[in-house]
Amino acid sequence: MNWGQEVSEEAAREQLRIFTEAGGTLIETAARYGEGQAEAMLGSFIGDTVARSELVVVVQGGTTRSGSRRLDASRRGLLDSLDASLSLLGTDHVDLWLAPSPDAAVPLQETLSALESAYVTGRARYVGVSNYSGWEFARAAATASFPLIVNDVEYSLLSRGAERDVLPSAEAFGAAILAWGPLGRGVLTGKYRGRIPSESRGASDVWAPYVEPYLSGKPQRITEALCTASRGLDLQPHELALRWLLHRPGVASAIVGARTAQQLKEILQTSGAPVAEPIAEVLDEVSVLQG
Repeated sequence: MNWGQEVSEEAAREQLRIFTEAGGTLIETAARYGEGQAEAMLGSFIGDTVARSELVVVVQGGTTRSGSRRLDASRRGLLDSLDASLSLLGTDHVDLWLAPSPDAAVPLQETLSALESAYVTGRARYVGVSNYSGWEFARAAATASFPLIVNDVEYSLLSRGAERDVLPSAEAFGAAILAWGPLGRGVLTGKYRGRIPSESRGASDVWAPYVEPYLSGKPQRITEALCTASRGLDLQPHELALRWLLHRPGVASAIVGARTAQQLKEILQTSGAPVAEPIAEVLDEVSVLQG
């Protein structure tokens, strides 16, 4: 997400090297990231920094690469977006292609027809959707004549709304969840406790509205509980937050957006072990959904 905006080409290459050397495989990108620069960077790294066969490339389609970043889930918009992504990435297929958030101006069947075309022609090995509500995913999965294997949604200790209907609908149709924002838009690292660091997204005019909803009220109390628990376990808050998330039912992976090599290294040091049950119960209790 940050490549081509906050992350230079040299820094992005270093991130990819660190990630793959640590055993990482899944890279998620989108047409709108850096107005196409993120895809172009990744394409230039494939075959040089890393072999194509070592990556699981996930691409979100259906948004413009410049201007207003307009959503376009029409058949033409989606397929044009896919072809442009393949060209920039320098590959003949993506491993997972995602339709964007539902487009009120486009019938569902039209969006599904684009996904089906990509799937049956092999330009996408698998297909799914992004930011669909539970009922929207269920309707799409029940209508499609091909498998939708993923719903890509925000999910973290600070954003558990997906548990109401998104996770159950995915489970009912044999799909998985890709969780974006797993660190609560950076808040679950603990770096915003008591202040907003000058170099953080929260201090940016562009990103501040994205971060601010998680800085007070219940999110603040959840973050404090996480930091207290992690201190007792001799862990960093982000480690505990990720371990809690990765063992939630139906979650296949977490999409992190590190801006620096050091941030990425710290994230990759997170153990895959589940959180001890008493700690998990406390985190569940303090962050439980209301209503």
